[in-house]
Amino acid sequence: MDVNVLIALIDPEHVDHDLAHRWSGRVGAKSFATCPLTENGLVRIVGHPKYPNSPGPPGIVLQALIGIRALPGHVFWPDRLSIADAGFFAPELLSSHTRVTTAESGWRTVFRDRLVMAESPYT
Repeated sequence: MDVNVLIALIDPEHVDHDLAHRWSGRVGAKSFATCPLTENGLVRIVGHPKYPNSPGPPGIVLQALIGIRALPGHVFWPDRLSIADAGFFAPELLSSHTRVTTAESGWRTVFRDRLVMAESPYT
């Protein structure tokens, strides 16, 4: 799960808060994954003192993350691979800097823009 979706799940003022919760109830309850990169990103960003809707310092945000990890369907993917490891990553998917963390072969990542597309009446 993309860090932006994790943020939307715990920030009630986030523009996609309701959308993320609808997705979580519909799809995420079956199966969703977090990894060290997205979990650390959530705690780092939302725990920052300048984040507008922060519930508090990183230790408080960590409690919200623990709650997310306790949801039905959650799977933790440990980070044991390097982007340089041959065969695990699809170099052709590294089309831009925004795709560096999602280029692992066989993973389906939930992005904020995919949440919006899934809810759009035009898709």
